Amino acid sequence: MPSPPTIYDVAAKAGVSISTVSLALNSPTRVRDDTLARIHEAIDELAFVPKTEAMARARRGVGRIGAIAPFTTYPSFARRLNGMLKVLRGESFEAVVYDHEGAGTSLLASLPLSRRLDGLVVMSLPLSERVVERILDRHLTTVLVELERPGFSAVAIDDVAGSELVADLLVSHGHSRFAYIGEGGTKPHPHDRILQSEARMLGFRAALERRGFELGDESTRLVRHDLAAAARAANELLDAATPPTAIFAHDDVLASGVLRAARERGLTVPQDLAVVGFDDSDLAEHLGLTSVRQPFEESGRIATEILLGQLRDPSRSLQQVTLKLTLVERATT
Repeated sequence: MPSPPTIYDVAAKAGVSISTVSLALNSPTRVRDDTLARIHEAIDELAFVPKTEAMARARRGVGRIGAIAPFTTYPSFARRLNGMLKVLRGESFEAVVYDHEGAGTSLLASLPLSRRLDGLVVMSLPLSERVVERILDRHLTTVLVELERPGFSAVAIDDVAGSELVADLLVSHGHSRFAYIGEGGTKPHPHDRILQSEARMLGFRAALERRGFELGDESTRLVRHDLAAAARAANELLDAATPPTAIFAHDDVLASGVLRAARERGLTVPQDLAVVGFDDSDLAEHLGLTSVRQPFEESGRIATEILLGQLRDPSRSLQQVTLKLTLVERATT
């Protein structure tokens, strides 16, 4: 019977040093993306099991649930984490938090290989086919939040339904010229929230068309997730010959940029310009911003309950849960 592959075999196949393989397993952000990809490919082809994972397999469980999300980029994700922690209190698991902004997608790709986890909750981060295969092959029980992939339980929201709520409100207030500002840019971005942003834009456009209005490409902007970038985009839209009287933004941060632009131009909100955000974050409440509320805490709670259920009974069927959105109207409409 052949002996199991070693770190030396991985290094040879990937054409790197043993220390680089070790670094890729323990500190993936310190390894170049192309090198990391070669190492991961070698690991997958050889079916290499790192020692830490072998030790974990020998035990019944390590008592750790991982949560990975863009926590520092989108502070609202802390509310999802709070929902997770409430469920884990009194359970025999501790939560291990991985921040996407600090770790990048390289950590997400490495988690099934090198981290001693019983389960994982992935919040709004992309899953490449390679990562999907790795998670499934390594039998790391994983639940997705705000994204869906075959083979995984998921907790999702209906972005199109949220856009419909916004269209209903703005049309009912007599608006006829609309614009949308979302997260994106000219270059491809790996973050799933861009796909989400586009879904909200398309949902908003379709909802307006059903009501007899248009949202043309000239009335949409995709920008970095940054207040200043949103303000610049809003100014571009408002400089048009027939400017919009209502702007829907992908989230509350971008909507706050629209409010800044309106204030600097001397526009009165909502008389001259109505503004709607998404998420109903603490920022929205502070600014008096109308926003689509999504149940952050509930999504974290449900995802964790599903995960614990699958860990206790691996034969349990996958679950797909879609949470309801509501619209909270405040001073900006």
